[in-house]
Amino acid sequence: MAHIDYFLALQSPYVYLAGTRPAEIAARHGATVVYKPLDAAQLFPRTGGKVRAERHPSRNEYSAQDRARQARKLGLPFDPQPMFAASNPAPAAYAVIAAQAAGGGDLAGLVVALSRAMWAEGRDISDDDVIRAALVAHGFAANTADRGMLMAAEAYAANLEDAVSRGVFGVPFFVIGEQKFWGQDRLDDLELHLAGKL
Repeated sequence: MAHIDYFLALQSPYVYLAGTRPAEIAARHGATVVYKPLDAAQLFPRTGGKVRAERHPSRNEYSAQDRARQARKLGLPFDPQPMFAASNPAPAAYAVIAAQAAGGGDLAGLVVALSRAMWAEGRDISDDDVIRAALVAHGFAANTADRGMLMAAEAYAANLEDAVSRGVFGVPFFVIGEQKFWGQDRLDDLELHLAGKL
């Protein structure tokens, strides 16, 4: 059985655009997925990249156009300038890590709900009420994040170190053994690889 490590940051628009497709692809091919939320603001400079505020304006302009095009192509609502884009993503990441450890709910749906909250619904993913509502809506106890906070904080830091050591430099990023796939626009390649065609 194939195993996919999915490195993600919930504030990434491309994680939002990936939606539930990683989980759906894995299910079609009998693969398992482990979600590994991390701090992208620390990942980028450690792997030769820059956070958006430090990139050349031409790169940011292109990225803005690309995100809007991808959202239209996928039929997803998308706010190009979300109100809470600067909010702390760690609480939502902790919730995903704690929910994964707890089991029993729709983890892929939780990831999508939290990223959609930022990129399509104008909500703050650091807000406890937003997080609790997403947890409950996807089959987890409202206090899942509270109960698993210490473990989740440790895993969040460990996920960053794991990513750096394995050559991950952006999000969403998928690792299957030695094979690496970066970006929501490489999900077709990920599926072809799982099917033994690539």
